[in-house]
Amino acid sequence: MARATSDLVSAFAADQVVGEDVEPSWNVAPTDDVRIITERRGPDGTVRRLATAKWGLVPVWAKDPKIGARMINARRETILEKPAFRKAAVKRRALVPADGYYEWEKTEEGKVPTYLHPTVPDPIAFAGLYEFWPDPNLPEDHEHKWLLSVTIITTEATDELGHIHDRTPLVVPPDLYSEWLDPGLTDAEAIASLLDSIPEPVLSPRVVSSEVNSVRNNGPQLIEPAQDR
Repeated sequence: MARATSDLVSAFAADQVVGEDVEPSWNVAPTDDVRIITERRGPDGTVRRLATAKWGLVPVWAKDPKIGARMINARRETILEKPAFRKAAVKRRALVPADGYYEWEKTEEGKVPTYLHPTVPDPIAFAGLYEFWPDPNLPEDHEHKWLLSVTIITTEATDELGHIHDRTPLVVPPDLYSEWLDPGLTDAEAIASLLDSIPEPVLSPRVVSSEVNSVRNNGPQLIEPAQDR
């Protein structure tokens, strides 16, 4: 994600911005900070926030935040069942803004890095779940007492994209943003129906340079077509 905070506020109609700003990145790695969109009820009604979270969900019951590195994704088929995700699925849903994402297509010559991106200039939004984890080593009034973390929901890839990878992030279309974020939606069956109603995304694949294979590399050149490098 390489968009400015102001662009994300506009694209997702955020009422508030909380958390530290996030530097532009074209190669986001697990445990990096990312921007997320959430909605919470307050005394003056529902507030939509642009917040900063650690990529990799840390359940509230976790003894160590390092568990987040193993929970960067949650399978759509089981989020309402798995202990690590089921409470967040009914209470703490988020959108994770993105310009696109990388997958590696398996070929006889090896894995080919591919950048999947929307066909329109607007950002896309991955379906996510978020949690607040209390650090037991910090006092209750410490500013970093609560760690905000997020996981990205994945689903089976469509036939169009399935040849690249069998899983893909679940992309929420703009007309379902409000319903997905709605803090009043807590019924598991209704959430399952909402998940079923999310359509297949329209994304365009682009083969890119193998530079993206290393998280030490970053910059807009990573998403340029490989033949142009």
